[in-house]
Amino acid sequence: MNAETEFNKQIVTRFNREAIEQGRLEAFDELIAPDFINHTAPAGMPKGREGMVQFILDVIRPAFPDLRVKIYDQVAEGDKVVTRKAFHATHSGPFMGIPATGKAIVFPIIDIVRLRDGQYIEHWGIRDTYAVLKQLNQE
Repeated sequence: MNAETEFNKQIVTRFNREAIEQGRLEAFDELIAPDFINHTAPAGMPKGREGMVQFILDVIRPAFPDLRVKIYDQVAEGDKVVTRKAFHATHSGPFMGIPATGKAIVFPIIDIVRLRDGQYIEHWGIRDTYAVLKQLNQE
């Protein structure tokens, strides 16, 4: 593994810890480039940096304020990092029209991030939202 790929993996890990888990707006500003494009932004969300911030800070974190990211695997090549991870959290606020249930959830995700100079410039993701909805709707 070369220094660039190791550095890129560290940036992605830092984003998961500081931006997603901690909700630090400064981390978004530092780690997402102004020309960032989220190719798999949720429906109705802008595809730029503001959409990423909005989705995490206004949708995910209020619904799951104790969210922790468990990173299972990271593979890096060139300017891309693939991360297989899951959000582990308690459903403490509304999510996709479902009021808080108090249930523990695991939200499986695979991300591909392209980086330039230590910042996210492109993102593709697979989020298993169905798995989360199934967990929330179980009696």
